[in-house]
Amino acid sequence: MEPIQNATVYIVDDDASVRDALAWLLRSRRLPSETFDSAEAFDARVSQQFEVKSPSCVLLDVRMAGLSGLAMFEKLIDYGLLPTLPVIFLTGHADVPTAVDAVKRGAFDFCEKPFSDNALVDRIEQALKFSAAALAQHSESISLQARLDGLTDRERDVMRLVVGGLPNKLVADQLDISVRTVEVHRARVFDKMGVKSAVELANLLRNL
Repeated sequence: MEPIQNATVYIVDDDASVRDALAWLLRSRRLPSETFDSAEAFDARVSQQFEVKSPSCVLLDVRMAGLSGLAMFEKLIDYGLLPTLPVIFLTGHADVPTAVDAVKRGAFDFCEKPFSDNALVDRIEQALKFSAAALAQHSESISLQARLDGLTDRERDVMRLVVGGLPNKLVADQLDISVRTVEVHRARVFDKMGVKSAVELANLLRNL
């Protein structure tokens, strides 16, 4: 399988042997990684103006000295880094219920120790693909908002009524303008929003 371009896997575990083994495993699969010996160290990395710019995921140990993996997960939620930074928990058998609960709260998955190398890498690759899709969706949302911000107030009025299914004549009546003016504004809205029909525009706005 071709490696995911510009990917990064963040390994957060207070066991040096686990960190080293995981980093080696990822290198063997051509997946770059960064390692952290505590949740506090990772928190220092992501708490200040951190932005996920390329496919990434976190391997996060549930039990660590100091800040726990679960507490770090809550911080990632607070920082708004999910779902672009999916989390895979590394857990011992006793922590499985905790990890399952975290998955229900938005974690990508958990892998129970000792884990299968192939199974873990498969889930990492899936998490990175999930991150890539989330990043693409986020980028599209930003682009869509920028296009909306480029509309004039009158164009917004026309767009709202057109998306609501009103024909040009009724739009003109509601806004007390001519049908020709509606046609001009409608054409400008379609051009600025990059669509060719009211249905396409309505579908586009559902992504907001």
